[in-house]
Amino acid sequence: MLIAGFPAGAWGTNCYLVAPAAGEECVIIDPGHQAAEGVAATVEKHGLKPVAVILTHGHIDHVASVVPVCGAHGVPAWIHPEDRYMMSDPEKALGRSIGMPLMGELTVGEPDDVRELGDGSRLTLAGLDFSVAHAPGHTKGSVTFQTPEAADVPSVFFSGDLLFAGSIGRTDLPGGSPAEILESLARVCLPLDDSTVVLSGHGPQTTIGQERATNPYLRQVAAAPGAGASPAPRRGM
Repeated sequence: MLIAGFPAGAWGTNCYLVAPAAGEECVIIDPGHQAAEGVAATVEKHGLKPVAVILTHGHIDHVASVVPVCGAHGVPAWIHPEDRYMMSDPEKALGRSIGMPLMGELTVGEPDDVRELGDGSRLTLAGLDFSVAHAPGHTKGSVTFQTPEAADVPSVFFSGDLLFAGSIGRTDLPGGSPAEILESLARVCLPLDDSTVVLSGHGPQTTIGQERATNPYLRQVAAAPGAGASPAPRRGM
């Protein structure tokens, strides 16, 4: 499997292109602020053909380039219904003017073809299987995507802003909930194998084993799943 990722724009949001191999169809995950150029360069470098955009949640730092990217390749975008409104009304999703000086350079709105994700659904795109888990807490419609383990290839978990290396997503914006993000960590992350590779919305690659051992939030829910959340560090949006 080929995974090509890069941090995009003012918020350093990780955008990923996933394909069975170079020269084949691919899926684009979270084309955020100023990601269109990086997507185009990655497509050309690896000879890829995009077939879909899939979104871990609706914050503008993850969806700012969804309209131009979908338009350039004539592909649909998939998002959870509870976050769909954020593509057209990012300010409502933020509750205050985070990054709003950039609004003049952002393409706000929905692409022509929007499809909705559900918890437990499976997407077969570009010859790849993605399992979808609804994981609220950062936003009401946050989801994760996971590819299955294959021969000599570990499972890959695209965690969005649910889980980071050493941290978790912020919960202080509209739709955020400290209790919900802990429940999502316990339900979605704890059952995963230690070998599972975690590719998050911000920051470096990690593994579930590494986070189980060192991430204070994952350790907290493993020890006491019903405990209240400590304030989450603010990374991304």
